[in-house]
Amino acid sequence: MNDRKQHVINKAHQLFIEKGFQATSIQDILDFSGISKGTFYKYFSSKSELLIAIYKTIYKQLQKERNDLLIGKSPSDIEVFIRQLELQMISNKKNKLIALYEEVTSTNDADLKQFIRIARLRSLRWMVSRFIDIFGEKNKPYLLDCAIMFQGLLQNNLQYNRLATDSNEKISNVVRYSVNRLVNMVNEVAEADEQLHDPELLEKWLPGLQKNNHDLIVQFYKIVSAMRNCISKHFQDKNDQEKYHELIDFIQEEIMHTRAPRKFLIESTLQTLQNNPAGAWEKELLQLNEIITAFFQQLEETEEEH
Repeated sequence: MNDRKQHVINKAHQLFIEKGFQATSIQDILDFSGISKGTFYKYFSSKSELLIAIYKTIYKQLQKERNDLLIGKSPSDIEVFIRQLELQMISNKKNKLIALYEEVTSTNDADLKQFIRIARLRSLRWMVSRFIDIFGEKNKPYLLDCAIMFQGLLQNNLQYNRLATDSNEKISNVVRYSVNRLVNMVNEVAEADEQLHDPELLEKWLPGLQKNNHDLIVQFYKIVSAMRNCISKHFQDKNDQEKYHELIDFIQEEIMHTRAPRKFLIESTLQTLQNNPAGAWEKELLQLNEIITAFFQQLEETEEEH
């Protein structure tokens, strides 16, 4: 993403926070960011598409920070999960995402509502994935239910906590308190052997890298995170840094969030990454190739089953 486009995203986000999404006009954005209408429509087809770009920018940064916390740590360490949740809650608060979500749900914009729905499902899938890390495969049948209940528990605890304080330190206390309740919840539901929703529902709700390949998901994110860290180390030119971030973004979007990933495009992108003049990420790229090969093998096996 070039600097000018990111500038518009940042300025629009500031306006949406101050005035609200619906009360902010495209002209307001033009005036505040100092761009022409032609430049705006070069980057975005609508105000809604701009808001989606804001969400994606925020989530991409959060995703990187959450994955970085796993480097060198055991995925089963519940303290890492607590820290990941703290990052997410602080990011939501800083970027006023809850208020923007609530405003969007009251609009008639079908694309925005669909994007929010998918974003929430992806958040739920991430949480179930982390619960499997922490509570083990033996508890998997109950973990979608527990993730749904935990999201409600955490959101309500945070909502009422906001009435009492505006401190990020208190967010940490609320997260830890809620996670402590989660541990008891998982134990209780597993002991009772009660299940409301089959975890396999996530496969129907969301496309991408998800069926019977939790380990691949963890490995994929670790390698992608390591490659992103290599970019600033090996490439001093800002245009080169932008180029390689975009290539990695493309692979991640195709693998994680596309119903029918385009293998030939992914292979072409991997080749471009391999041919970089700095000779960066040779080891990581080999590992990434192995994961993507395993992913397509699983995809083919799934199609044969059906």
